[in-house]
Amino acid sequence: MAGKGALTGLTRSSNFALTRAEGRFYNVLGGRRRPDRHVESMVKLVERTFRCFELFASEQRPLSLSDISRALEIPSSSCYDILQTLERMGYIYEIEPRGGYYPSLRLFDIANSIASADPILQRADLLLRSMRDTLDESVFLSKVNGLQATYLLVLQSSSLLRTVISPGEKLRSLHATSAGKALLASLDQDALDAYFATADLKPLTPFSITSKKALRQQVSEGRAEGVFTNRNESVEGVLSISATFQWNRGTYIVSIIGPEARLEGKLDWAKPMLLNICQRLEMRPMTTT
Repeated sequence: MAGKGALTGLTRSSNFALTRAEGRFYNVLGGRRRPDRHVESMVKLVERTFRCFELFASEQRPLSLSDISRALEIPSSSCYDILQTLERMGYIYEIEPRGGYYPSLRLFDIANSIASADPILQRADLLLRSMRDTLDESVFLSKVNGLQATYLLVLQSSSLLRTVISPGEKLRSLHATSAGKALLASLDQDALDAYFATADLKPLTPFSITSKKALRQQVSEGRAEGVFTNRNESVEGVLSISATFQWNRGTYIVSIIGPEARLEGKLDWAKPMLLNICQRLEMRPMTTT
């Protein structure tokens, strides 16, 4: 029975990246920095467990031990231990003897419980849905973490012609997206200068900014206006605008993305709407439109 996903290549496309190579986990032994093998092992175990659920989501069918071991490129013995633990905890179940495994609804219930109490989503959801419905364009909420941002909320347009982004994904680019420019503008001067000192502005389209001077100018203009724009810079034919707000000492980005031909004519009222919603989310006094 063929699944909807592709077993081959899933390892490369997984959003989960093992962090041990980044040098974060070390013990100091005899004055030398050495990897903490126990922590590395735990990180690998967590990564494999989540990638197992990603595989079920991709394939959308029961999977055998050999299916999972082969797709994730992990030893059968390690895969067996993970599956046995997940089955014992009630997160997966065996369809029938040798019939493969499939996730139960326990993870779904836990995820819903967590999401329903998410403080930022509770505050943002109604306002962002209202803006999405008014504009009928896709609206996204992301959270800044250093030089990266993670999408937390995705509200798609009713149109079939729209940008496909999933919660949990990272920004595609800092220099070629409106959200990336908004992130850069949120940095202090030292952090911004450090970014420009090493930035490699590779073009994603013929319209991408490749000049550091031009990017600095756009970041400066966006700060002054409060809204950051991307026209065809990351994907040809796509227009996006973004603005930021602060909450609980964190920086969040709200983005509106749509086809340039459709969104361009809405910018005169989409920009002030975006700014006012960010002001409300930050609990600042609203401006008059």
